[in-house]
Amino acid sequence: MSGMPDDANLQNISVWRPANEYMAKVVEVAAGLICIDGRYLIAKRRTGVHLAGLWEFPGGKREQGESLEECLQRELYEELSIRIEIPVPFQIIRHEYPEKTVELHFFRCTIGEGRATPLDCAEIRWVYPSEMGQYQFPPADRPIIEALQRDTESFGR
Repeated sequence: MSGMPDDANLQNISVWRPANEYMAKVVEVAAGLICIDGRYLIAKRRTGVHLAGLWEFPGGKREQGESLEECLQRELYEELSIRIEIPVPFQIIRHEYPEKTVELHFFRCTIGEGRATPLDCAEIRWVYPSEMGQYQFPPADRPIIEALQRDTESFGR
């Protein structure tokens, strides 16, 4: 048939790519649920970063070779100048953004040393779970906020 490419040309126009090129990059993040007297520490993301201006539970990306617990301890010291006791796993959330997939590992934490100071975030606040609806959080944090609100309702403020 005229106008049809031959087999050799079909191979040259192929658009095959390895499967991993189609998959979004997965970023592992450790986040701390730091609670004092029923209030949780939240941090506002700086201008110029992904999801700038939104509130979040403090933490950050895991670096090569570190555990999630080590990541959280490092991030909380860098961002807030606090040292934490051994973090306790709480929940894992996987969320897909258009540009990447984030796997958030939430840990319950207790401050061992220092006083939270916003070093690498715009500001911080201590809020009750019932007040979290007044703050704009990334979509991935919604299940955690709902879980904290349920816990609060079950056990009182």
